[in-house]
Amino acid sequence: MSPRTENPSASQPDPAATAADGPFHIAVAAEQAGTRLDRLLAGAIGTLSRSRVKALIEEGHVTRDGTVVTDPSESARAGARYTLLPPPPVAAAPQAQAMDLTILFEDRHLIVLDKPAGLVVHPAPGNLDGTLVNALLAHAGDELTGIGGEKRPGIVHRLDKDTSGVMVVAKSDTAHQALSAAFASRDLERAYLALVWGLPSPGSGEVDAPIGRHPMDRKRMAVVARNGKHALTRYATERGWGAGCALVRCNLATGRTHQIRVHMAHINHPLVGDPVYLRRLPGSAKAVPQPARDALLAFPRQALHAETLGFRHPVTGEMLRFHAPLPPDMQALLTLLDGNPS
Repeated sequence: MSPRTENPSASQPDPAATAADGPFHIAVAAEQAGTRLDRLLAGAIGTLSRSRVKALIEEGHVTRDGTVVTDPSESARAGARYTLLPPPPVAAAPQAQAMDLTILFEDRHLIVLDKPAGLVVHPAPGNLDGTLVNALLAHAGDELTGIGGEKRPGIVHRLDKDTSGVMVVAKSDTAHQALSAAFASRDLERAYLALVWGLPSPGSGEVDAPIGRHPMDRKRMAVVARNGKHALTRYATERGWGAGCALVRCNLATGRTHQIRVHMAHINHPLVGDPVYLRRLPGSAKAVPQPARDALLAFPRQALHAETLGFRHPVTGEMLRFHAPLPPDMQALLTLLDGNPS
């Protein structure tokens, strides 16, 4: 049975012990006897995920009436008093590095920002520093309450290095768990703007095609006939410049790696500047007058921007929706195209 916090006799943390770092003191009500310990504690505390509570029990951070317990499957005992004292969050391996960030929203639970193109989200071989995580550690390090016991920002989704736009990052374990669940269940809104070669016909539609690793090049993704994951992209043409190129709005119903880039290339409208999925000079380039054509062909990244992100706040439940304007490099392409009608 789950903790009934409205009942003073049911298990719940003491009012004086509800800080994110504990300690948490939980007394077990008679009707809760037999409940699995990690489930009971996670439900009573409310700010730690069950997986995190399980790990803390196994690491010896829970006592029952003063005696350490390490079995998360233990049946809770009526009248017993459990205490959970999480260790202080340890410093994250990435180092804090101050850099300018465009913050769209921030509270003690999350940060929403407009990521610039060229910024890697998370440290990895070849990009061990100078990443968004390094910047967030410098920006909000003192406010991070710990993700899985580590003092770090909670990355719940990523944008490719050369994709710009709206991202949300968790500052607490509670927010991280809830946002991760929302992305997993696709209970949110994600809209991208992509500048593509050619003019899609029809002007709007769906690309429902499974995506998996390219059979010949494991560094690329592709629409595959076998062993792919379901992927669905809805698109609508916002603006077109003759038969040369178009600005397309793409809404993700799923979230596969490189999904928009793969799907638009699959329907023969690859993204301008895409270094991976634009494999040859597009025939539609001939329909774009110079100097716009030269600028499009020389564009150094995929012309993709995460314009809109909408989701329910993981703690307050409020519906939030954020927009980021096109970055200057993409806007410059549109300005050139407008000055060179075909």
